[in-house]
Amino acid sequence: MPSKSYGSVEDSPKPHPIHRHSSLLDSPSSPQTSALQFSSPLLRRFSERSPAGDTYVKASQSHDTSSVIQTPLLKGNGSTKQSVPTVEEGGSSNESFIYYIVYALVNSIMCVPCLYGYASVIFSHPIYQSHINALSKLVILSSVVHQICFSIFSSLPFSIGQVQDAGLIFLSAMSTTIATSMLEGQDANDTEVVSEIVSTTIVLLGLATACLGAVLVVMGKFRLADAVAYLPLPVVGGYLAFIGYFCLEAGVALCISHPIMKPSDWGYLFDDKSLLLATPGILAGIFLTLVSRKCSNEAILPISMVAIPLAFYILMYLCGYTIEDARDGGWVGERSPSVPASDLLRLVDFHQVRWDLATDLISTWAGMVFVVSFSSCLDVAAISMDMGESLDTNNELMTVGISNFVSGLAGGFTGSYIFSQTIFTYRTNCRSRWIGVIVAFTFILVVISPVNFLEVTPLFFLGSTLIFIGFDLMFEWIVEVRHKLLLSEYLVLLATFVAVQFLGINAGIGLGIITAILDFVLATANVSTIARVSRRSLAMWRPQERGILEATAYNPDRAQILTLEVRGAIFFGSSMKALGNILDESGINASTEEKKEIVMTNSPLPHHSRISRHSPSLSPSSFRERRDQRKEGNKLDTKIKLAVQRVPPRFLVLDLSSVTNVDASAARGCFLQLAKMCANRNVVVCAAGANSHITWLLKTHETAHDFDLHGPEDGHSQIDQLKDKIILFNDLNEALYFCEATLLAETTSMKWHKDLSPAPGHLTISLSNAFTNFLGLEEESAAALVEYERHGRSFHTETMYSSGQTIFSPGTTSDGFFVVLSGTVAVLLDDRFGGSQTLISGGGVQKLQRPNMNMFQAGQISRVLSVGSIFGFVDYILQRPRSFQVVAGAKNALVAKVSREGLNELKKETPELERIVDKVLLLCSVVELAAGQNNW
Repeated sequence: MPSKSYGSVEDSPKPHPIHRHSSLLDSPSSPQTSALQFSSPLLRRFSERSPAGDTYVKASQSHDTSSVIQTPLLKGNGSTKQSVPTVEEGGSSNESFIYYIVYALVNSIMCVPCLYGYASVIFSHPIYQSHINALSKLVILSSVVHQICFSIFSSLPFSIGQVQDAGLIFLSAMSTTIATSMLEGQDANDTEVVSEIVSTTIVLLGLATACLGAVLVVMGKFRLADAVAYLPLPVVGGYLAFIGYFCLEAGVALCISHPIMKPSDWGYLFDDKSLLLATPGILAGIFLTLVSRKCSNEAILPISMVAIPLAFYILMYLCGYTIEDARDGGWVGERSPSVPASDLLRLVDFHQVRWDLATDLISTWAGMVFVVSFSSCLDVAAISMDMGESLDTNNELMTVGISNFVSGLAGGFTGSYIFSQTIFTYRTNCRSRWIGVIVAFTFILVVISPVNFLEVTPLFFLGSTLIFIGFDLMFEWIVEVRHKLLLSEYLVLLATFVAVQFLGINAGIGLGIITAILDFVLATANVSTIARVSRRSLAMWRPQERGILEATAYNPDRAQILTLEVRGAIFFGSSMKALGNILDESGINASTEEKKEIVMTNSPLPHHSRISRHSPSLSPSSFRERRDQRKEGNKLDTKIKLAVQRVPPRFLVLDLSSVTNVDASAARGCFLQLAKMCANRNVVVCAAGANSHITWLLKTHETAHDFDLHGPEDGHSQIDQLKDKIILFNDLNEALYFCEATLLAETTSMKWHKDLSPAPGHLTISLSNAFTNFLGLEEESAAALVEYERHGRSFHTETMYSSGQTIFSPGTTSDGFFVVLSGTVAVLLDDRFGGSQTLISGGGVQKLQRPNMNMFQAGQISRVLSVGSIFGFVDYILQRPRSFQVVAGAKNALVAKVSREGLNELKKETPELERIVDKVLLLCSVVELAAGQNNW
C-alpha cells in the first residue's frame, strides 16, 4: 500500500566499510537480494515466513497451481485453508472475477485514505488549502496513471503501483519553495496569485516527476541500478525516519486543521480543543500500528480501517449529533463545492506558470532521484525475496521510470511498486492484470464522484493513517534499527534524521553522506590487521639445511625469520597504528628520536617547509606547537605499545597479498619509517605479494626496491646496496627463500649460488631427485625408482611448457599430479593473465610492471611454485575436477606428470614402488601443511 514501499531495517543490506559499504543491488538474483526480508506496516505478517508463506514460495518455484492460501475471506466448513482458483487452474471465470473484485476492493480501501493524507503532505502550505479537494483528486488520478502503467509494463501482472511515500518530502519541499517564492510581496488572499501558484506547482512538480521517470528509464536501460547502492543505508534510514516524523506532523495537523511546519508548532496541542481533536487520531494511529504488527490475519487491518469511521458515525448518531454538528466541532472537513473531474483540467493555466522557478528546484529534484530510485530497487528486491523468484531489477526500474514519466506528463506525482499490496495480491493467488485494472477503476470512481470525501470523512481518521505510517517508520528506523547497525552507523542515521529536520532535505542528506564517509574512514582505519603467521618457503633444501633453518630461522623462542600477514587498507588514518603493531610484533622499541620523526612524517606540514627551517621561537604559538607535538608523542606511545623485551628477528617478512590499498601517507609514515628503524637494528625488511599500485607507490616514494633473486650477485651484496629500503618480492615463497638462503649463508660457510639450493627457476632435476631431496625420501627408495626408469619403463611423462602456457584449467579431469623439474609455475586466482596495468597519478598515466613476472597481472597470482614443488595432488587424491588453474611461470618450465594410468601400471609390475609414490604424496602434504601453504 502507499504507506510502505520500502524494506524494513531488519532486512536491509549491511555497508562497509559502508560503508563496506556489499551490495543489495548486485544483481536481481544475487544472494543478497534473495536473503532480504521486508515488512509492511499494513501487511506486516507477510514479511515473516509463515508455513503458508513457505508453501507459496515452493509453489511459485515449481509452478504448482494447487497452492493454498489462508484467509478468512475464503473460509469454508471450518477449514483454515482453501484452494484459490487461478487463471492457470482453469477455474470458473465468474468465480475468478469475483475474487479479483474482492481483493481489488481490499487494496482500494487501504489506499484511498492514505492518498488523501499524501495530498495533505505534498500541499502542506496554507496557500493550497482552498484547492485541497481538487489537489487530493489529482493525487488519486496520478495513482490511476501509475496503476495502469504497472499493469501494462510490469513483468508482474498482479503488481500494485501508486503514488508512494519515498518522494513525499521532496515534493512537499518543492511545493513549499514555489509558494514561498511567489508569495513574496503578494497578497495571499488574491485569487489570481493563488491560481498562479497552483498552476506553477502542478506543472513544475509534474515536470520533475517526468524527468525523474526519464532518468530511471535510462538507468534501467543501461543497467545502472547498482549505482543507487552508493547512497549509504544509514543516510537513507535517517531520511525514512524523517518521513515518519513528517507524516506524524501532517497527520496531527490534519486532525486539528492547523499546519505543523516546525517543532514549535506542536504547541497547538496545549490548546484544549486541538488536543481533543488530535487525541482520537493519535489513538487510532497507535491502534492501526498494533494491528499491523500483532495480527497475523491479513483481513483485520482493512476491516479496522473501515470500522474506525463507522464507529465514529455510530457514536455520533447515538449521541444525537448531526454531520453539521461534527463539522462545527472540527471533526469533519468544511463544506465546499464538489469538484467534478473536469475541474482538474482547469487547475493549470500555462500562461500563469513561473518557469524561472524550475532552477530553484534542481537540487531538491536530484536528491529525489537518488532516494526514489533507491526505494524502488528495495521494493523490487523485497518482492523478489517474498516470491522466491528472481526479478531483473533494471527491467523493473524501467517500469517505474515509464510510470513516473507518464504520470509527470499528466501533471501527476512520483510513484513506485507498493511492496505490501503487491505481495498481498500475489499470496491471494489472484495473479491477473484484472486486479490492477479494477483498482484503477475504483480510483477513477473516487475522482469522478460528486461527493467530497473530506466533507464526510472524519479528519482524525485521515490523520490516523498518516500517524500510523509515521509511528511505523520511526519505530523501524529509530528503534528496531538499533539492533541491526553498528553504533557508528546508527549515529550516522540519527545525525541524518536531525540534520534533515533543521537544515532541510538536501543539506541534511548531504551532511549525512559526509558523516557516513567519515565513519567509513574511521572504521577502515581500524580494519587493517597485523598477525604473526607460521610460513616456510617451498625451496628444495637438503635435510641438513632444513635442520639448520628449523633450529635458527624458525626457532619459536628466538625466530630469525618473522612473517607478518597484513590485511586491509593502510592509509593516513591507520598508518601509525599499523606501524605500532608491526613494531610490537617484531620486538622493536622506538626511541624518542624515532618517535619524533614518525610524528613529523605523519604531520600534514611539508617536511622541508619554510616553517621547519626557522629557528625555535619563543612566541606563544611556538609553545603551543611544542605542546601539540608532545601530545602527538604521547598518542604514539599508546599506539606503539611497549614490546616484550626480546631480540628482534634478522628478517622481517611482510605478506602484503591481502592489503587492498596503500596511500602516500602510509608509504612514508609507516613503511619508510619501518625500513629506517629496522636498518638501524640490522633487520632486513621484505615485502611480498603487493599489487602493482602498492609497488609503484612504495618505489616512487623511495621506500622499497626490487630484488633480483636470479641475478649474478649474492644476497649480501644486494642487501648492502638496499639499506633503509624494503625489499620487494613477487610472492611470499620467493621472499622466504631469500631470507632462508641469506641466513644459511650467514650462519655457515656455504655460498649463495655455489653451495646452497639454487633459487627457484635456476635448477633442473629429475623426478627421483625431487622425491629424495625435497621430501626427504630415503635414498634406497629413490634408487629403486631410478632403476625402474633405467629399463625404459616410466610411470610419468615430462613436458616443457613455454612461459604463460596453461598446464591445466579449472573443471578439467584430475588424472594425475605434477612435479616442477625446472623453472616455475604459477597458480592463478582466475584464468586471466598477461599485459601491464596503468595507474593515473598527478603526473599523468603511469605504466605498471612487475619485474620477473611482468606477464601476469598483480593480484591474479595466488602462488608461485618452484623446482621440486608438487601440485595437483589434492584434486587427484579426491578424484574431483581441477579447482584452480596453473600456468608456466616467467620462464619455460619442465613439468613431470604422474598419471593415474602410469601408477596403475606401476602397481601391477612393482607394487613396492607404488607404495613409495603413496609415501611421496603423504610427505608432500605434511611438508606443505607445516609450511602453512595451501595444498595444491
